[in-house]
Amino acid sequence: MHDTDTRPDVFTVHYVLKNRLGELVDTSEGSEPLHFLYGSPNIIQGIQEAVKDRHVGDCLEVTIPPEMAYGEHRADLVRKVPRSLFEGVEELQVGMKFQTNTGREAQVVKVVGIDGNLVTVDANHPLAGFTLYFDLEIVGRRPATEEEIAQGRPLF
Repeated sequence: MHDTDTRPDVFTVHYVLKNRLGELVDTSEGSEPLHFLYGSPNIIQGIQEAVKDRHVGDCLEVTIPPEMAYGEHRADLVRKVPRSLFEGVEELQVGMKFQTNTGREAQVVKVVGIDGNLVTVDANHPLAGFTLYFDLEIVGRRPATEEEIAQGRPLF
C-alpha cells in the first residue's frame, strides 16, 4: 500500500520537440497532451527528470542527450537480410517500415538500403543518437491511483 507521499504522480504535459537546427520534429499542439506515470519505462528519462520537481503551469526548455532519450545509435541493430524475407511486398523501397516478430519481442525495422538480393534494415529508434530539444508545459499533475500504479500507466 502506497501512501500519498511516496505514490508516483501522473503528469500531463504538452510538448514541442525540435532538432538541433530548431526544426519541428513532433508536437502535441492541436491534439492530446502526453499523459504518463512518473517512473514508467515508456517515457524517456530526460522528460521524467525535467518534470519531477515541477508544478502545473510550469513551462520549461529541456535539452536531452541521447543517453537520457533513445540511446546512442547502435551499429549492431543495422543488418543485412535476404530480400526473400519481404515476400509479398511488390515494390520494396528505402524508407519503408516493417514490424518483425523474430526474437523476444516485436520490433520495427526501417529499410535503409537495397543491394540486389540484400536488404539493409535498421532497428534503432528513429531518434536514437540525437540530442532532443523540448519545450514542455505541465498542464496536469496528480497522485496516481492504485490501479494506475499496478498497470504502470495512467488510466482515463
